[in-house]
Amino acid sequence: MRKLLNTLYVTSENSYLSLDGENVVVLEDKTEIGRVPLHNLEGIVSFGYRGTSPALMGACAERNISLCYLTPQGKFLARVSGRVKGNVVLRQQQYTSARDDEISLEIAKNCILGKVYNARWVLERAVRDHALQIDAERVRTASDFLKDSLCRIQNCETKDQLRGYEGEAASIYFGVFDELILQQKKDFIFRGRNKRPPLDHVNALLSFVYTLLTNSITSALECVGLDPYVGYLHTDRPGRVSLSLDMIEELRAVLADRFVLTLINRKIVTAKNFSKKENGAVLMDDEARKRVLTEWQKKKKEIITHPYMKEKAEWGMIPYVQAMLLARYLRGDLDGYPVFLWK
Repeated sequence: MRKLLNTLYVTSENSYLSLDGENVVVLEDKTEIGRVPLHNLEGIVSFGYRGTSPALMGACAERNISLCYLTPQGKFLARVSGRVKGNVVLRQQQYTSARDDEISLEIAKNCILGKVYNARWVLERAVRDHALQIDAERVRTASDFLKDSLCRIQNCETKDQLRGYEGEAASIYFGVFDELILQQKKDFIFRGRNKRPPLDHVNALLSFVYTLLTNSITSALECVGLDPYVGYLHTDRPGRVSLSLDMIEELRAVLADRFVLTLINRKIVTAKNFSKKENGAVLMDDEARKRVLTEWQKKKKEIITHPYMKEKAEWGMIPYVQAMLLARYLRGDLDGYPVFLWK
């Protein structure tokens, strides 16, 4: 159980939520494990199946406190809210900002600044920790390019320019990504990003983990009342979670890419877990998927200090914190969207 940005996150899948006076009470096997005054809350997010008492649902509806339910793995199930005006106003602000060239460019730039900044520090961390195992000079050169890219991104004036700078930076970053693979190098050779379908073991892992992260971000956006299908950089298409794809950018390198490198370097997955189809597509077997999902759940429970809030939070909570920060910016509570910057 954790409270962040006036939202209560109940991460135990066996917890039941009930009402006691003006407090939400969290029970596990009929034992109270925590309580929080309702007047301090804007929302409650529950990762479990045990449910909520009707009395608490009614109290939350009266106070316009949203109740959001997800599976223990983070898949969005449903959101229950009282008066709908809060979410309607927020979504109207989202739709208006998405049509505003200046505002949408600013948000998109922040997301890409976060992506490039975090990618650079993944490279810097590799040089610091493994200088004798990698081509450190090659990785430093790529890191310097990403550093220079930050200025170009900050000063760009159109989304087309932004996409160009983002694509260039991604190409440089993935151009040295193979250096970060320290074990099983003969089996996990990386020559660049490819997808639909992935053509090697590393890309198969990256695509799978990116999907997991996108699902988490989509659930987070649903929880705070934002529309995951209306983005700022990625264009709107039927069935495409464009805002989720915008917001995944700042977390790709620092969360997904580092996680994939851990799977490889710690030999949690091996070459025998993959097969190749006639069309060149490389697929993971069921055993690999189970291992990845197990390790992903462990990763999400690791504690970090959020760089903007300066509070401790689990990695799995970061998409929810970023979604809430974006919602607060759109409501006018913040001067800008505080992108996640890791170091």
